[in-house]
Amino acid sequence: MNIQHDIIVIGAGFSGIGFGIQLRRHGFHDFVIVDEASGPGGTWHWNTYPGIAVDIPSFSYQYSFEKRPTWSRTYAKGAELKNYAEHCVDKYGLRPHIRFGVSITAAAYDDDQARWRLTTASGDVLTARYVVNAAGVLTRPKLPDIDGIESFAGVRMHTSRWDHAVDLRGKKVGIIGTGASAVQVIPAIAPEVAQLTVFQRTPIWCLPKPDVAISRPAKALLARLPGGQQVARLASQAFVEVTFPIAAHYNGIVPAGKAGEQLGRAFLRRQVDDPIVRDKLTPRYGLGCKRPSFHNSYPATFNRANVALETGSITTVDAGAVHTTEASHDLDVLILATGFKVADPGNMPTYQLHGRGGLELEQWWDANRLQAYEGVSVPEFPNHFSIFGPYGYNGSSYFALIEAQTHHILRLLRRARSTRANVVEVTPAANRRFFDEMLARRKHQIFWQDSCASANSYYFDRHGDVPLRPTTTVESAWRSRHFDLDDYRFAQV
Repeated sequence: MNIQHDIIVIGAGFSGIGFGIQLRRHGFHDFVIVDEASGPGGTWHWNTYPGIAVDIPSFSYQYSFEKRPTWSRTYAKGAELKNYAEHCVDKYGLRPHIRFGVSITAAAYDDDQARWRLTTASGDVLTARYVVNAAGVLTRPKLPDIDGIESFAGVRMHTSRWDHAVDLRGKKVGIIGTGASAVQVIPAIAPEVAQLTVFQRTPIWCLPKPDVAISRPAKALLARLPGGQQVARLASQAFVEVTFPIAAHYNGIVPAGKAGEQLGRAFLRRQVDDPIVRDKLTPRYGLGCKRPSFHNSYPATFNRANVALETGSITTVDAGAVHTTEASHDLDVLILATGFKVADPGNMPTYQLHGRGGLELEQWWDANRLQAYEGVSVPEFPNHFSIFGPYGYNGSSYFALIEAQTHHILRLLRRARSTRANVVEVTPAANRRFFDEMLARRKHQIFWQDSCASANSYYFDRHGDVPLRPTTTVESAWRSRHFDLDDYRFAQV
C-alpha cells in the first residue's frame, strides 16, 4: 500500500485550521485534514446552544496572524466564531485540503515502511507519513452516570448537540450541571420556560464579564490605528493570563486567586437576593481549581420565580422525573450540561493509537501516567504529534496553544525535510526530563492546595495528576521555538 499523503491532520477545528495554514506557508502541500463534522470549526461547529459565547475576550481568541477588528462584542457569540473558522478556511485556501464526514477510529504505525495506517468509521484506510492529532478535547460529550437516565421519556439532549427543533416555551426543564456551558444556557432559556430546575453538584466561580458591544467607530479605530489590534490583543491576553495561568499555576508564589474570590463573592452578594440560594452558589474551593466562568446575569437568574436550584444528589431518573435526595422533579425536557471527556480513556486521542510493535497509547499511559514531551510527542509513537497533549495546555487562550504547538511540530517537519529523514521520534530521555520538570513545578499550582479538595475538577486525570502545563503563556511560546531538536531522533527507513 502506497503512502497517500505526506501528512494527515485529524480535526478541522481551530487547531487543524491553524496547523493547515502554517503547513502551506512553509511549503508543505501534500496534506489532508479530516473531520467527522460537516463543516469546520470544531467546538464552534458542534456547540450551538442558546447563549453560547467565547469565555475569554475575543481579541485573545483568534490567530495572532489573522486578527479581526470587526468582532461585534468583546466576548464574541458562537456564530461569530463559526464564521471566523469559515473565513480562515477560505482565505488561506484550505477548503481543497479538507474532507468532512470522515471519522478516524484507529491509527497503526508500520515500523518497516515508516508510515501510519488510519482506519475510518466507514472502513476505508488512509495512509500517511505523519499524523497530527488536532481533534482537541472538547468534542466528545460526557454523559452522566445516573441510574435510569436512559429511561427518561421526554426530550433529552446534551448542550453540545442542541436540538433547535425543540420548543422550550412553557415547558418544565431540568439542566444537570453548572459548568461553563450551563452558565450560558441557564440565563438564555430561563425567560421562556415554565419552570427551570438546575441540578448543581459543585458551584462554579462566576465573575462579572467585561462584555460590551464594540461600536462601529471603535472597530474603525482598531482597523486603522497602527498597532491598535496588537494593543487590544496584549491587553486582552494580560487579563486572561492573570485570571487563570497565573492564578492557577503560581498560586504558591502569587496568590492572585484571593482577589478573584473576593470579587466573586461580592458579585454574588449584589446579584442574588436569597441568602440561602447565594450560599449554595458560593464555591467552597479556591479560584482556579476549576476553570472559572464569566457571565453578567447567571447568578441573578436564580432570583426568578420560575428558576429553582437543586443541590441534593441525584439518585435516579425515570420516564418523567429526576429524583434527588431532597425532592422529585417532574420534567418535560432534560438538558445535560455535563461537559466533555477530557483526559478520559478514548478521548485523547479520539481514536485507538498503536505505535511501535503494536503498543497502544492508552496502555502506555496506564503504565507510565499521562505525559508527552512538550505536550506534543510520546516515545514509541514516531511521526505522531498532538496539538493538545498532556502538559501542553496552560489554560490560556486556546489559540496560544495552537500556535505554540504548531511551531514545535513544524520545526520537526522542516528538520526532517532538510535531512531527508522519514522517522521523527522523541527520545525517552528527553520525554522523562520534561515530565520530571512538569511534576517538580506543580508544587506551586493551586490544584495541590487544600482549597481544591472539594472542587470535583475534571482537570484531575485517572492517575490523580493534573496534566496542565505549569508555565506562563510566554514561556510556552518561547519553548516551542527553542527546544533542542536533538531531543528527537531523525532517521531514514
